[in-house]
Amino acid sequence: MANLIDFLQHQNLVWQGTENAPVSRQAYETVSTGFDDLDKQLRGGLPKQGVVDIQSQAGIGELRLLLPYLRGQTRMCAVIHPPAQLNAHALFHQGVDTGRFLVITPNSPQEALWAAEQCLKSGACDSVLLWHGDLEIHQVKRLQLAAQTGQGLICLLRSDIKQSASLPVCLSLKLMPHDLGLTVQITKRRGGWAKPDFILDMSSNWPELTSQSKASKSAQVVTIAQALQQANR
Repeated sequence: MANLIDFLQHQNLVWQGTENAPVSRQAYETVSTGFDDLDKQLRGGLPKQGVVDIQSQAGIGELRLLLPYLRGQTRMCAVIHPPAQLNAHALFHQGVDTGRFLVITPNSPQEALWAAEQCLKSGACDSVLLWHGDLEIHQVKRLQLAAQTGQGLICLLRSDIKQSASLPVCLSLKLMPHDLGLTVQITKRRGGWAKPDFILDMSSNWPELTSQSKASKSAQVVTIAQALQQANR
């Protein structure tokens, strides 16, 4: 029985909380997300290598969540099958080295997975961003192995998910829009348990995209209107 449990743990088929996990599985190397509150929730940040599953509606700020992390990369970032064209000018002004970005537009989901695996295995990429739908467990395991080989991280950005099975990933996040940024739920974390929703405040990073900016603009309009009324009296 002990040998069977050891085998299942080695294959990442047994999930353990931090208190029960072996010391070797409790600690793993992380890299900061660029958001202090999120780093605290994740106990250090994103895993330095492995597979991260990010589930959200498209265009609610999932890429903004990763921008601070992408700024600190020294190797390439492969962007595979994004839902829209990336704005290189906007990325540049956010401090991202666009010369390290490689955008790949495959013709099928199978080609996208193949490209992601090759980019990871090559060792040339710090990260791979892959927009994909439903994935099979064996496909994620191949990506996990490729990430370990090339010592990189792949972020699966998924929306309109139909499957309910848990995938063998290092970290799984669910994102929802919020007036101040994003509502984040950690549904799975290596060596830990799922956590309740919390609000990730992005107003200091992108004030023009939050409710604080809208409130400020409304206040300015009222002030101008009042000034005009006073001038007409």
